[in-house]
This record gives sequence, C-alpha cells and structure tokens, in this order.
Amino acid sequence: MDPNEPIILPIDGILDLHCFRPAEVKELVPDYLQECRKLGILQIRIIHGKGTGTLRRTVHAVLGRLEYVTGFKIAGEDGGSWGATLVDLR
Repeated sequence: MDPNEPIILPIDGILDLHCFRPAEVKELVPDYLQECRKLGILQIRIIHGKGTGTLRRTVHAVLGRLEYVTGFKIAGEDGGSWGATLVDLR
C-alpha cells in the first residue's frame, strides 16, 4: 500500500483513527463529521484508543470548536469505554 495514496473511508458514523497519523486528526475529524451530516448521520462514534490520552484530548479540542457539535462524551463500557468518544451533531 502506497503511504501517499488516500484512504477511502466508509461514511457510516464510526471513525476509527488507528490508521491515521495524529497530525491528520485536526482536518480529518471535521471533514468526516461534515460528510456524516450530509448523509443525515447525526450520532458518531470516534475511536481514538486508550493510550496516553493525547489523541482523545486532541479529538475533544476539535469537537469543542465545531458549532454543529451539540455534545460529546466518552463511550460507555459497551462502546469502547474511554477509548472512544460519542458525538451528537445537529
């Protein structure tokens, strides 16, 4: 797989960040959420992993700046626990 080749993501309301570089997240998250909105998907699950929490904090900072995000929270035990964030969009 060519590292310069774009990754095609299914727009299904689940964004797994494991296959992306942390530097890509600030653009990727808003772009993905906008595509979900276009399709009427207003509840999103972002999988950032548990790790040190740096990626989670970056995701939450991005979400906090988006006017169309009505809320977000850490997923429950059945949704990935603190390795995933649930997002509500308007």
